[in-house]
Amino acid sequence: MQYRKLGKSRMNISEISLGTWQVGGKWGSGFDDNLADAIINSAIDQGVNFIDTADIYEAGMSESAVGRVVNSRREEVFVATKCGRALQPHENDSYTPKAMRDFVESSLKRMKLERIDLVQLHCPPIEVYYRPEIFGTFQRLQDEGKIRSMGVSVEKVEEGMKAIEYENVTSIQIIYNMFRQRPHEKLFELASDRDVGIIIRVPLASGLLTGQYTKNTTFGKNDHRFFNREGAGFDKGETFSGIPYETGLQAVNELKELFPEYNNLAPVALKWVLQSSHVTTVIPGASKVEQVQSNLKALDIPKITKEQMQKIDEIYGRLIKKEVHQLW
Repeated sequence: MQYRKLGKSRMNISEISLGTWQVGGKWGSGFDDNLADAIINSAIDQGVNFIDTADIYEAGMSESAVGRVVNSRREEVFVATKCGRALQPHENDSYTPKAMRDFVESSLKRMKLERIDLVQLHCPPIEVYYRPEIFGTFQRLQDEGKIRSMGVSVEKVEEGMKAIEYENVTSIQIIYNMFRQRPHEKLFELASDRDVGIIIRVPLASGLLTGQYTKNTTFGKNDHRFFNREGAGFDKGETFSGIPYETGLQAVNELKELFPEYNNLAPVALKWVLQSSHVTTVIPGASKVEQVQSNLKALDIPKITKEQMQKIDEIYGRLIKKEVHQLW
């Protein structure tokens, strides 16, 4: 495992870490504490020292699992969570300093931690980025020793560019993968100039970039890959990176021809992300221990060649760019 510095936080974190949206089982299938513990322990056993969760993942059960495992280990493991999406209605006026403080206090209790290493605003409405009092609340929580640092999880590049204007923003979490390339055009360099770390989520485009799906693959009715393709539940860019499923399959088939030696493209997709020096860490999820092992294979495979990178860009430009590039 290699480690990279998370911006101005001075935390050195594993370049492949763990996202816990579906850590207790597949999306919408219920939460299995034993499975969650096994997945998180497996990741830590192999050098992962950064775990990303959120208060709304399985109604707090994901946070509880992360806290339970981290508290049982001797290794130093950095914990990141997110807050804000539980607000009802989820709109600008619902974001108040008191609400943010209450979220942090609740997460501390659920995870049985004295301090959270990173608390991130969880894809708030655009207006929130223009409210210094919200960002100031997290600075006060940091001064009180309840959080170590603050970050923002964003949907759009422009939100990230606005967020890094705040001095206490340590990291930006954003979707970035072979099918969502816009962040590396401007945001990455601007963040680096301000010593802000970059955390990459959805690196496998909701599993599409594993190359394991076909036109006959089915998803459960409570799985966002079934119900959220047009944004019925939340931003559609979180599902298959916002790409029409059939278009994604066509692009993946071309990637399989480019990398015929891989039955599972997940390590290749993660390697592509990590070849950006601006990226601090990538946080693929896992619904079983075997997926942790698959993701970590990205550390051992050869670098993607210049010619392969050019072909990936060509596939993106021909099939994908028009679908996503200016939307996020």
